[in-house]
Amino acid sequence: MKDNTEELVALAVEAYVYGCPLVRSLSAVEDFMQTGFGALPPAPFNHFTHSEGPVTPDRDFVSVGSDTACSIAQLDLSGGPVLLHVPDTGGAYYVLQFVDAWTNNFAYVGHRATGTEEGDWLVVPPGWSGGVPDGVRGVIDAPTSVVSVVGRFALNGPGDLRRVRGLQARLSLAYLEPGAHRTGLPVPDPDVPESLRFFEQLRVWAADFPSSAADQAYQDRFQPLWLLEEGPSPYVSAGPALAHALGEGLARGRAWAEEASRPAGTDGLAGTGGPAGTGRPAEAGGGWQVDPHLFDYNLDRYGVGTIDSPQWRVADREASYRVRAVAAWSRLWGSHGYEAVYARTSHDADGEQLNGARRHVLRFEREPPVGAFWSMTVHGTRDSRPTGGAAGRWSIGDRTPGLVYGEDGSLTIHLQRERPDDPAAAANWLPVPEGDFRAVLALHEPGPEILDGTYRIPAVARRGG
Repeated sequence: MKDNTEELVALAVEAYVYGCPLVRSLSAVEDFMQTGFGALPPAPFNHFTHSEGPVTPDRDFVSVGSDTACSIAQLDLSGGPVLLHVPDTGGAYYVLQFVDAWTNNFAYVGHRATGTEEGDWLVVPPGWSGGVPDGVRGVIDAPTSVVSVVGRFALNGPGDLRRVRGLQARLSLAYLEPGAHRTGLPVPDPDVPESLRFFEQLRVWAADFPSSAADQAYQDRFQPLWLLEEGPSPYVSAGPALAHALGEGLARGRAWAEEASRPAGTDGLAGTGGPAGTGRPAEAGGGWQVDPHLFDYNLDRYGVGTIDSPQWRVADREASYRVRAVAAWSRLWGSHGYEAVYARTSHDADGEQLNGARRHVLRFEREPPVGAFWSMTVHGTRDSRPTGGAAGRWSIGDRTPGLVYGEDGSLTIHLQRERPDDPAAAANWLPVPEGDFRAVLALHEPGPEILDGTYRIPAVARRGG
């Protein structure tokens, strides 16, 4: 009989790439409800939990910015719809982003998408056909019965905390009708060996949170891996050939995802058996890496606040699975580029690593064109937490009070450890850490010039010793 081990391994790699967003997302949902996310305390289904301020290094919540306060809820719709109430922010930026179990962004409520006035939204489970209460602004159709709601409120410095906390307190969720809602996620068989746990999670959760019809047709290829098996787990007593193929496929799939998710991402991973073609861009715009299309893999469900356009869809479905895997590894629950774009660089104009032992400047002849706001933070090279923070300043941007502009309208940001002696430079100072660092530019509601690459972010230049 022909040995099909390599075919099974290759299929297991595909299954990992296809399914890791579901497993990573629902694992994060479980963690969120049990232990919280750093500064965000845990909360059960259908309850919001809030950060009390911006992200700083003494808080263990990983983020790319310190100019927003977070509000997150995990929705369970198994017992029926949930009514979401949002406050009036008086024109101030906020967004509530709706993410299904497979990490597809399928709806947005907030400044760009729906405006900032007070109102109610009805979030309904798949296949629901009940009546909508009077006064509801709109219906949000969820593709899966578990949904992550990721909220971000613009924060204009420490003095703005009271306003933002008041807005967070007025976010609410309520059941539309009596129903039996789950208190946790479906539990994979505990007798499955740890080496096969990923595929057991994928088997159980894919059955409970089915994806689109087109995706399910693709899933049929995984029949030889027993991923579509219902009832008792086939992995409790998996044969040696299947166990080997799944273990090797898991290792290769993870290796590919880790490599493809690095900032300088590649178009495939030679020698691992991983799929090629993630579409990750190289650094552009004077050394800045900008990827406004990392979350374009949702091809099937477009709800409130989304843009249903070829510009925001990966053209090939199988390629979309690879992009989705990279996004799940590098920026789980990130938003579409039309809501926000994050540009990153670790090097100056000469290609040298940014380091706090040197002084740097970033000169904008023209500030980034955005519909909401932009800000810049610096981060260590080992994680995503912002660093610096001298004099309480963790970020700088177009809302920073007291910025000094040149006579020609230019803006020069000074990145260095010590406070500059010149008052104008001190007003435009962003403190940096002692060692290596990277800069992140957050662009909320980026303009067309940013999205099409017409606007070039200037390179960070070295200034003196």
